[in-house]
Amino acid sequence: MIYAWWIAGIVLALAWASRVIDARAGMRSIADISRTQWDQAGASGWPRVSVIVPARNEQESIEQALASLIAQDYAALEIIAVDDRSSDRTGAIMDSAEAASRGRLRAIHVGELPAGWMGKPHAMWEAAQRATGDWLLFTDGDILFRPDCLRRAMAYAQTTHPDHLVLAPRLIMRSVGERMMLMFFRILFFFGHRPWKVSDPATRDHIGFGAFNLVRRSVYNAVGTHQRLRFEVLDDMKLGKLIKEKGFQQDFVVGADLISVRWGKGAMGIVRNLTKNMFSLLQFRWPRTIGACVALLFLNLAPFAGVWFAPGWSRSGYTVALGSLFFIYIAAWRNGDVSPQYFFLHPIAALLFLYAILRSMMLTLWRGGVVWRDTFYPLEELRRGMV
Repeated sequence: MIYAWWIAGIVLALAWASRVIDARAGMRSIADISRTQWDQAGASGWPRVSVIVPARNEQESIEQALASLIAQDYAALEIIAVDDRSSDRTGAIMDSAEAASRGRLRAIHVGELPAGWMGKPHAMWEAAQRATGDWLLFTDGDILFRPDCLRRAMAYAQTTHPDHLVLAPRLIMRSVGERMMLMFFRILFFFGHRPWKVSDPATRDHIGFGAFNLVRRSVYNAVGTHQRLRFEVLDDMKLGKLIKEKGFQQDFVVGADLISVRWGKGAMGIVRNLTKNMFSLLQFRWPRTIGACVALLFLNLAPFAGVWFAPGWSRSGYTVALGSLFFIYIAAWRNGDVSPQYFFLHPIAALLFLYAILRSMMLTLWRGGVVWRDTFYPLEELRRGMV
């Protein structure tokens, strides 16, 4: 039994410490476009950008989101807002915003979803066909943009020449549960997708955020547009995957509060948001999902258990793993996100995240598909449509 404790502790120590070392070096290479060097005036020759905003039943957030886009200080800009079969005031709010935008915004209304499409990819594809920009920026209907956001992003793109640029949003967190869950989610996401590696063509790491996917129009066409993603739940990440696999240059940047979003209200609100995505992320396969749950428990709960229950010096591996994890919370605190005290809530967040994964799997299997934006999509079609 002592050997099992030793082996598990060594595996955990290597897993966490190696990722921290990799991340510490890698995160330094990620550009922060909120810094002074990227506060460049938009030249007259800078390319035209089409911002595409799909929304369904988002009357609470769409007005502010569109207002923040209309206020962008980037001259060569058009905004295309797509009302995707909304049953609330979303469409009317878009029309009012269009009337007050002085030609910067166009509203499109989708009344019927064609067969073989999910609503959001179809809405983005519809807008992209009408866009006139050299670049397309896909964003969501609840994202708040700082007025200089697009200008800074394009200054970076004009200097470094990526084909696809992803900007991380600032997550608005207003409760203990939100901070606990979002910090845990960020740890899993950053360690799983290694955003500091996406610009390296020798790696398979790729990225895409629904909040800010900026892509050259020619590259978007070359990877097959959203027609390749017409039945894909994780359309934002999979767009990044297509771009990386085709050999185009991808880049990831941060930017303080250049874009902001409140991703969920309370811990359970975040759990509900994860329900749609988690089983899809695991390719709608229950054996893979169960394996992921076991790995999640081992990596995130075993270090805490081992420090208390492992015999003798076999605790050293668990201590290294916990120390590495605590270092991550310290780093987040230094960046102004969450207090290091949230480290002690990490096991609770892990259990809630486990619940979200299992809930996603069970609901999808029970229903025989996914309900997204008030539309039901059968499981077999989702499996066939995966990229």
